[in-house]
Amino acid sequence: MEVLIEEIVIYSAILIFCVLVVYLYLRTLKRRSQKVEQKIIQAKEDGIHEPISLHPVVDIDNCIASGACITACPEEDILGIQNGKARLINASRCVGHGACFHACPVQAISLCIGTEKRGVDLPHMNQNFETNAPGVYIAGELGGMGLIKNSVEQGKQAMDDIVKSMRKGTGAEYDVIIVGAGPAGISAALHAKKNKLKFLVLEQDTLGGTVFTFPRSKIVMTSPMDLPLYGKVKLSETSKAELLDLWYKVLSENDISIRENCKVESIVQENNHFKVGIPTGDEFTTEKVLLAIGRRGTPRKLNVPGEDSEKVAYRLLEPEYISDKDIIVVGGGDSAVEAALSLMDDNHVTLSYRSEAFKRIKPKNDAKIKQAVADGKIEMLFNSNLTAIAEKEIDLSLKNGEVLQLKNDLVYIFAGGELPTQFLQKIGINITKRFGYALLKHNKN
Repeated sequence: MEVLIEEIVIYSAILIFCVLVVYLYLRTLKRRSQKVEQKIIQAKEDGIHEPISLHPVVDIDNCIASGACITACPEEDILGIQNGKARLINASRCVGHGACFHACPVQAISLCIGTEKRGVDLPHMNQNFETNAPGVYIAGELGGMGLIKNSVEQGKQAMDDIVKSMRKGTGAEYDVIIVGAGPAGISAALHAKKNKLKFLVLEQDTLGGTVFTFPRSKIVMTSPMDLPLYGKVKLSETSKAELLDLWYKVLSENDISIRENCKVESIVQENNHFKVGIPTGDEFTTEKVLLAIGRRGTPRKLNVPGEDSEKVAYRLLEPEYISDKDIIVVGGGDSAVEAALSLMDDNHVTLSYRSEAFKRIKPKNDAKIKQAVADGKIEMLFNSNLTAIAEKEIDLSLKNGEVLQLKNDLVYIFAGGELPTQFLQKIGINITKRFGYALLKHNKN
């Protein structure tokens, strides 16, 4: 009898312990879920809950709340676990790393662009990155995948298909012409070299594409990538200068040259090849074309009086050489904020943004700009719109209807870029507005 009582006591203690552990675990999950719920509510109030670019979409039915997606994400509070499922929190701050997509153990995440309400114009491409215009390929930001790692991978994959589909006897000078020398174009050029193709790289600006236009101090967020003919590149945070130095080194070691300041004006199919025209009147013939030009090749203009002035620019290249100027920076994204921060020490800087708050800048930039405003280094004007540019001043329209006139020497506009729709359509590439379109999803067949 004593043995039985002793066993009952032991098993009861074990049961109580197990119940206590389960209770504490469930209570912890509930508290975490409540915190995520509060973050979602706050994100909605701040206007950063809705995605604006590439973002994860969770298959709620398959999600097992492993948390692997949250651990893998290098950004903060993009995803969280609420009621046993992964949910988007600050979706507008997602930069499309895709780490969550690869980390999910049950393949419950897709990477999508656009939402049910907000569409995004995308060119038609198949799974091999070939457009509906046979022989013309697109890789990188132009197709919706803007992260450096993704662009590098797409440049390589597109070139793989080009290599497989090469024909003989087309009479063209080149096997492939690569338009754009950003991450996708550089990767494609290296892969073309590896496969002994005859190729030409044309860049309308200079090596680096969009990256070259970043302020010198801008930190480029990227992740480990595999560069053809070079190998693994492990980067989490790196400066613009370091990234450009890497590309110069890789291209130099492999004897690859870029024809810079050479904008492509026309791509016309003729017989079995394409004719690629540039402003000098020169034409090159090629069997294949890879477009790696990005979505922002053409800066979006405000179309205000005086915008054609020489003091107006759409990128900031050498902020350290600018001093003692009255400067207006227009925009509410990371590029605008970082430009203002890089100019503030030696100039009088005003940052104008049409909305009432920043909605999509990185947390680090958010903290820096708030501190700069608090320290009086930057004058921040929310709910303002640049309406006119004169030789020595600019006009800003405020929410209350007042027009504010400011002394001004330089204007920097960071309003994003426009898809080169006409250029693509002239080539014969179809463009469709996509709503919640999955650019990357798991094949579960």
